[in-house]
Amino acid sequence: MTRQPGRFPPGFYAFLTGRGLFSVIDSILGTAVGWHLYQATKDPFDLALVGLFQIVPVYVFFILTGWVADHMSRKKVLQTGAVCWLGIILCIAFEMHDGNFNKWVLLSLLMALGTVKAFISPSMQAIVPNLVPPDRLGAAIAITSTVWNLALTAGPFVAGLLIALMDFKVYWTVCVICFVISICFLFLPPIGPANTGGQRSKKALWEGVHFMQRNPIVLGSLSLDLLIVLGGSVVALLPVYAADILHTGPQGLGMLRAMPAIGAVLIGIYLSKFKTDFRHAGYTLFTALFVFACSVLVFSQTTSILIACACLFIYGASDMFSVVIRGSVIQHNTPDALRGRVGALNAIFIASSNQLGDFRAGTVAAAAGPAGAALIGAITAFGVVGWGIWQFPSLRKLTSTDMKEKV
Repeated sequence: MTRQPGRFPPGFYAFLTGRGLFSVIDSILGTAVGWHLYQATKDPFDLALVGLFQIVPVYVFFILTGWVADHMSRKKVLQTGAVCWLGIILCIAFEMHDGNFNKWVLLSLLMALGTVKAFISPSMQAIVPNLVPPDRLGAAIAITSTVWNLALTAGPFVAGLLIALMDFKVYWTVCVICFVISICFLFLPPIGPANTGGQRSKKALWEGVHFMQRNPIVLGSLSLDLLIVLGGSVVALLPVYAADILHTGPQGLGMLRAMPAIGAVLIGIYLSKFKTDFRHAGYTLFTALFVFACSVLVFSQTTSILIACACLFIYGASDMFSVVIRGSVIQHNTPDALRGRVGALNAIFIASSNQLGDFRAGTVAAAAGPAGAALIGAITAFGVVGWGIWQFPSLRKLTSTDMKEKV
């Protein structure tokens, strides 16, 4: 079905801009910190620590962050979080400006960033249905995911160029981008709390967990997101691949980091224009996950930068299919009053799959080498696909992304 453009409120575009720039910051920081840290220590395990230090706050605060997203204005949460990020990134820029940085100070600042992100992420996910009409939610999710991946496309290229031109001064550019984000969030429409009951009981805090346990479609969507990337992610290995296997510099690293996002953006544009729903959503989801695992397998065996880029392109394209399907399923199956708490759980699953996946990849690479770590990741990803088909038959048989599980 063809999309009709220009039907979103202005506040949604302000959110898209801020959300996209937020992803640019994440991408530039990930590329720059990974490159500078590995060049300083030559230890893949330090790349694992970068992921670990960012994920710990998500686990520590997820109950509180979900409650905040449901009981406070999501607009104010995003505005406050953007200002806090700006302050922390300024500290990173001061620490890194001359290249003589302390690894543990840097990791502590990354943990502070992770803490703020733990509060931002649930509101950033939950706010989308507050900004668009219900009949445009599927398109909004596809466009938001596309902008997110478009930012991830630009981020590594920009990071590679800035590292080559500016080296450690790249972090000052990140500060400027973060300031622009705080301005974008000022233009969001007024949004009150989704849940005005004001409950602070233990039951209210854990209600998102209980809801997820009762809804196998939501549980399956979140679990597959966690496990497929946790087991199969190769992003953390790219600095090692670029330097030691593909023998390329920061520009090559930027290209490698960008290829998953390029694949995701092209698929996202297609989905946002031509797909409002999937007639065989469950089949499409598991097919995309299988292709994802295949791309990791081929990547693990190549020493060619061209083949590596092709694999990473397919890696991102297949992931976009699953992201749009899972995102639509979760939003359609979650009441607005619970979207913050479910979003906090989703933040845990995303952080676990990304940062903990990076920790897994870096740790295995330290023991088995980067190629061995990627191969183990591919085998694990195939196992996750088989497990998901067996464990979540209701998700596998899903015929439409807006079908709701009766609970």
